[in-house]
Amino acid sequence: MIPRSSPSNKTVLILGAAGRLGLCLVQAFSDAGWQVVAQARKPLPASIASLAGVRALHCDALDRDALRLGGQGAQVVINALNPPYTEWHTLLLPLAAAAQDTALALNALLILPGNVYNFGKQLPEVLLEQGRTAEQANTPKAGLRLELEARMAAAAPQLRSVVLRAGDFFGGPGRGSWFDLALASRIHKGQVVHPGPLDLPHAWAYLPDLAACFVRVAEHHAEIRGHQRLHFSGHTLEGQVLHQALEQAWGRALKKSHLPWGLIRLGSPFVASWRAIAEMRYLWQRPHQLDDRELRQLIGEPPHTPLLQAVLDSLQALGIHTPTRPSAKEALA
Repeated sequence: MIPRSSPSNKTVLILGAAGRLGLCLVQAFSDAGWQVVAQARKPLPASIASLAGVRALHCDALDRDALRLGGQGAQVVINALNPPYTEWHTLLLPLAAAAQDTALALNALLILPGNVYNFGKQLPEVLLEQGRTAEQANTPKAGLRLELEARMAAAAPQLRSVVLRAGDFFGGPGRGSWFDLALASRIHKGQVVHPGPLDLPHAWAYLPDLAACFVRVAEHHAEIRGHQRLHFSGHTLEGQVLHQALEQAWGRALKKSHLPWGLIRLGSPFVASWRAIAEMRYLWQRPHQLDDRELRQLIGEPPHTPLLQAVLDSLQALGIHTPTRPSAKEALA
């Protein structure tokens, strides 16, 4: 956890503060002593709304006037808005445009959580920062993300912006990631559901660590110029390694099972959410990791929770209570 600093005029406007990443961001910035304007359409959980320095801004994320007025004084704007996969084509770019216009109006640094979709179906094993790995719009979601980030880059130098790219989320509040929808979904029945082969490296981001990294980047807001693309490497894990961590957390052996991709493919013409999931299968067929050398040059050593502790905390956040939870000493060993 980042030590709390003395009260200051550092202010961040977090768009999508009630989302999974948004809630972690509010917690992390509050812990670091920032004033937080937390935009959301629905009420924030009481445990988040009552944090020091947090002020809720209840409005639609497309309401530019409300965002501009509510975010007065913010040095940083974070676009943590993420519509459901089934609504990306209608909402992703308009929401991003509103976030961009707000950051410009406030003369604030805009930070966007990025993902690996930009690199397309043939993404290479090592993904480099600042555009040094080729991007390909050969999936629908890749095309949208490339357009979103291209608009941010085109607005420079008037708009200062950072894409902080990370792998698949796990940990933190809420549900909706591969970790809880697949891997841990049947752990009470003694199974781990793997979306891909157990011997391929896959990029993961433990959300509390990623949120703390956003704070570290935001602390450099005054020195960042133009459009920057940085990578949070997080945990790069083969399926077997994650399986072993889940077994350690659970305290007993767990059976390996696999996501029923054939069934998902058959049902995808009829179920929109299954169709969106099927589009992402290639991420589990291509080994990949995020190189973070330039991020390290900016902030130093990124936040990194040991894997077993991260898995234990992630299961607890999901309300999954391990039969024999290791002690803190064992978890960090």
